[in-house]
Amino acid sequence: MREVRLALPAELPACLALRRRVFVEEQRVPPELEVDGLDPTATHVVALQADQVVGTARMRTVAGAGKAERVAVAPEARGQGVGAALMSCLEGIASERGLQVMTLHAQEAAIPFYERIGYEAYGPRFDDAGIPHRAMRRPIR
Repeated sequence: MREVRLALPAELPACLALRRRVFVEEQRVPPELEVDGLDPTATHVVALQADQVVGTARMRTVAGAGKAERVAVAPEARGQGVGAALMSCLEGIASERGLQVMTLHAQEAAIPFYERIGYEAYGPRFDDAGIPHRAMRRPIR
């Protein structure tokens, strides 16, 4: 059974290890770009399967909106709803905080996933860490 919730402080190293695996090792993002110094002020969520971290994401409040960042799912857990569950968890937290919009910067390859869960791309394509991205947003309740 999968559990998705706020990450405990003791789980943050496992979240960072998963992000390193997905972004640095798999996608070749330079380590100094993946670790940006913003983790201490962000809200982190975790997806657990059999007590193992299989997904993580963080959220910060930016320009009055919840901004989802560093959404990472272990390769062996992809296609099982982990990413959607992480985003739903972040959206719930944002809503509890009185925020009405979620934003994110999606890798172009991930845009169809975010569109399926209600996000809309806007603005021009841009490069982040050598990967094409688009800004996306979604109103939340």
